[in-house]
Amino acid sequence: MDAEPPEPESPPSADAPTASKLLFLQERMVNFTQQYSMPVVEVSLVLSKYTKQISTHLSAHAAEQGEELPERLSQPWPLESEDPDADVAQDTKFALDKVLDMVDADRIDIFDTIIRNVINECELPLTDALLFMREWEHLVRSQLAGASGPGSLFSPVEYPDDF
Repeated sequence: MDAEPPEPESPPSADAPTASKLLFLQERMVNFTQQYSMPVVEVSLVLSKYTKQISTHLSAHAAEQGEELPERLSQPWPLESEDPDADVAQDTKFALDKVLDMVDADRIDIFDTIIRNVINECELPLTDALLFMREWEHLVRSQLAGASGPGSLFSPVEYPDDF
């Protein structure tokens, strides 16, 4: 008898704990980016879209309530420089148009869809989703900051053991 392929794991229900929803999203994002060796620049483009959209929405909601978002949510997390004497703003310039011409729009769209579907299907609270995206953004920005040339931008995302 032939074994049937395992059915994809369904997303946690809306009433599941937020930690379960975030873990499901983390697994989907890591699996996709690893399976397709997704370049750091492509991951960065998708994360930038989500951090901007969610942050704008939450900031508007907070303003309606006469409040402000904490900086940890409203701003990208600062990068830690390994060399304190290193110039953070390097003089290296990449031709942005050339880089954008080289990205795989289909892969970006699929990654975007994965994120959007999990957030919507699980009804993930936007504050938790934004904090989660900020963590990913920090990881990717750290790798982009270390890029020594355009080729580095197309290196697959690397994950630390504790990610």
